[in-house]
Amino acid sequence: MDGKLWDLPAGLRGDYAAARPDFTLPQRWADYADADHGTWRRLYHRQAALLPRHAASAFRDGLAQLDFAGGIPDFALASSRLRALTGWTLVAVPGLIPDGAFFGHLAERHFPVTRWIRRPEELDYIVEPDIFHDAFGHVPLLTQPDFADVLEAYGRLGEQAARIGALKPLARLYWHMVEFGLIREQGMIRAYGAGILSSSAETVHATESRTPRRLRFDVRRVLRSDYFIDDLQPTYFVIESYAELFGAMRDLPALLAEARDAEPIPPGAGDPMDGPAGPSIG
Repeated sequence: MDGKLWDLPAGLRGDYAAARPDFTLPQRWADYADADHGTWRRLYHRQAALLPRHAASAFRDGLAQLDFAGGIPDFALASSRLRALTGWTLVAVPGLIPDGAFFGHLAERHFPVTRWIRRPEELDYIVEPDIFHDAFGHVPLLTQPDFADVLEAYGRLGEQAARIGALKPLARLYWHMVEFGLIREQGMIRAYGAGILSSSAETVHATESRTPRRLRFDVRRVLRSDYFIDDLQPTYFVIESYAELFGAMRDLPALLAEARDAEPIPPGAGDPMDGPAGPSIG
């Protein structure tokens, strides 16, 4: 499959030489040092303290069903729990992987999780997604059936998007709605996106700051909306339910070519059709 969801830069730190053709590799949980587990616990407890005020209830409920507090999770144990709930399995990968492998895993309900953890000096910012971002940020929502269905449907769209040259719009959907998605709950803005909830700064910025735009979810707008990969997001999209997001996936095949040919909206820019999200923040 041509193209990538992301441009994979040179010098990625993962052990790509050990990866299988599908880019998976053994997790080797026993190889993690005590310092690695300590880094996980520091990150976990910092983020967990923010969840009651800032995180979506489905994320909090999902995390409570996973044994993640004590140290780096064992993928085999977490997968056993996920399979019972939604049929998903975690697979270890060296880091960012090409789009063909990524889509293929999602379509089979296999979620790729980076094996390594960041260094202590990278607690506040890391260029590449590590195991904390992938496992803490993404896995709790895999316990929720509607969101689990969204990710499978997304994976199944990958081959079509690549065939018609529409990987960029598809990547925007993942970025805005899986990595940086917000939801309205009882009139308040709450975060469910992995890129938000694995970052203390982004968690507060996304849900409390008066600076960013928070727009009502519109799949056409999302597919055209570019984003920053190395800064706090200037625009977020707010859903009412995960079922709403899954419903939008049904229309996506017809919208990908339209979005491919449309003029992109720069990060943080407005559009005449924008509608505010409506709910309160804070």
